[in-house]
Amino acid sequence: MTVTTFSDLQQHLRTNRYHWLVTGAAGFIGSNLVEALLRLNQRVTGLDNFATGFQHNFDQVRALVGEQIWQQFNFVEGDIRVPADCARACEGVDYVLHEAALGSVSRSIADPVTTNDTNISGFLNMLVASRDAKVKRFVYAASSSTYGDHPTLPKQEDVIGNPLSPYAVTKYVNELYAGVFARTYGSETVGLRYFNVFGPRQDPHGAYAAVIPQWIAQLIANKPLRINGDGETSRDFCFIDNVVQANLLAATATDAGAVNQVYNVALNERTSLNQLHTMMCDLLGEQFPHVRQHQPDYVDFRAGDVRHSQADISKASELLGYAPTHRIGEGLAQAMTWYVANLTGQQQ
Repeated sequence: MTVTTFSDLQQHLRTNRYHWLVTGAAGFIGSNLVEALLRLNQRVTGLDNFATGFQHNFDQVRALVGEQIWQQFNFVEGDIRVPADCARACEGVDYVLHEAALGSVSRSIADPVTTNDTNISGFLNMLVASRDAKVKRFVYAASSSTYGDHPTLPKQEDVIGNPLSPYAVTKYVNELYAGVFARTYGSETVGLRYFNVFGPRQDPHGAYAAVIPQWIAQLIANKPLRINGDGETSRDFCFIDNVVQANLLAATATDAGAVNQVYNVALNERTSLNQLHTMMCDLLGEQFPHVRQHQPDYVDFRAGDVRHSQADISKASELLGYAPTHRIGEGLAQAMTWYVANLTGQQQ
């Protein structure tokens, strides 16, 4: 059958209202999903415990969509490690977009127990609650870390290696549990293996900040910037709008063959850390002249890191109709506008 395009889906959602649950709603990806759904006239419930999410993300979405649309959002403050919180959040929900997790390879190495509790026990609680509430479909954030030490590029969904961190283990277990719930209980699940997502509202601060927002903040503030290794480590950086598209397509796909699958969400491109640094300096150089002369500090490779990452996105394209709208340059330019507006006031 012909796969619905994202523009067709958006038009459908503007005239047909469903009830969506976004877990991790106060986080970077979660708040962008909430914003996109509200703009499409959807009813949205958010679940978060503010472990890594922020009230200011909600405040910003509220300001962007306006008070009238914001009334379609209901927030449940709770923890996915608490089954009752999961059950309360799932009441009357059509689609679950499960983003709540403790991210970061390095955090999982420092504290594997908390990562396991959140990413595995919490995930299982959400699967059970979704099953019991008879939601139509459970879409969850999987991870490119699942590919582990398998060297082949680009990464294809059915070929993985040994995990290199506790975080990678938890994300692979999520896929296994989703498959079991599909086979045992008839649940409809879709896993999205994200590759290095970036964009507005991604937190630049803290020990486990992702590379792009962290570097932007350091460049603007004229602070030292560290690159792990020789800078030739490469990633398939994926802008947030592409991730939002993949989530909505996965939740509503009507082709039975597209369900109970795992998909790569990326660009099928590679950008080295050195290239990334150069692109950022070029984008910021005019507004912040000190950036033009910036030289990074090279330090040791980081434990648990994969050397190169690149995704084959043909499966998502064929079965979901996924068609990325932003390459890395376009995404960086859009993200940079947000970071300059939101960070420069903090650098005084």
